[in-house]
Amino acid sequence: MKRILITGAAGFLGSHLCDRFIKEGCHVIGMDNLLTGSLDNIKHLFPLKEFEYYHHDVSKFVHVPGDLDYILHFASPASPIDYLKMPIQTLKVGALGTHNLLGLAKAKNARILVASTSEVYGDPLIHPQKEDYWGNVNPVGPRGVYDEAKRFLEAITMAYHNFHGVETRIIRIFNTYGPRMRVNDGRALPAFFSQAIRGEGITVFGDGSQTRSFCYVADLVEGIYRLLMSDHHLPVNIGNPDEITIKEVAEEVVKLVGNPDAKITYKPLPKDDPKVRQPDITKAREILGWEPTVSREEGLKITMEYFKEVVKV
Repeated sequence: MKRILITGAAGFLGSHLCDRFIKEGCHVIGMDNLLTGSLDNIKHLFPLKEFEYYHHDVSKFVHVPGDLDYILHFASPASPIDYLKMPIQTLKVGALGTHNLLGLAKAKNARILVASTSEVYGDPLIHPQKEDYWGNVNPVGPRGVYDEAKRFLEAITMAYHNFHGVETRIIRIFNTYGPRMRVNDGRALPAFFSQAIRGEGITVFGDGSQTRSFCYVADLVEGIYRLLMSDHHLPVNIGNPDEITIKEVAEEVVKLVGNPDAKITYKPLPKDDPKVRQPDITKAREILGWEPTVSREEGLKITMEYFKEVVKV
């Protein structure tokens, strides 16, 4: 039985990854300090003998007894509301946490996949974004703590690959959604669903013309699995290239929820908010044979049912 360490295991993506790798027959070691994660996301796994949980901050030295075959590093605050509130922790988990886990991978001779982000492209001057684009990032702006933490994560991962021969994989994740997102996450879809279900104003920043590309979580998890099992060590975009404006997706959520009290309201655009975001997934198609299969219509319906259960009206 392969043993895999998943950091950020109690988070949105981490918990879905725990589910997937248990289904693949792995022994999963979940690690989280619950800064933004919740044990509710993984409570169904605690009775399983194939799962164990470590409450730990990966910014501090990481020790896992026994052999390890794989490491997935997904620990990090991941929404603007989080990393603006916790800038130091965001930088530390991207820098010190990644360093610690690369060291662990080296010591255990394990393959490690690190979670980078489309935010490494910043407010892009190239559209759609390809992996060979270096980005347009403001290192001292409010989003810089997250953007630069992830850019450092990529740099040190490549250094460990080139200098120490560690088997590394780098995924650049674009906007992802689905069940287990936090209600007060601060990202677009959790906000839209929560506000629409409560019959509140749907907050759209700017005029809503900025674009995003939303990938359903099951598709993302499949891409992560394929990348981990591949032999490709350079960054790969995983996301849905179906681009849509924020205003359009807000309108879709309002229509789907069907609450007549939910109306779209507009607020000023935050500083350095990217105006466009769309992945070029040519690499993922060619190298991994991967592309998204869940339509936005289907994914939004599943996500709505989840939020209807967890949103307090």
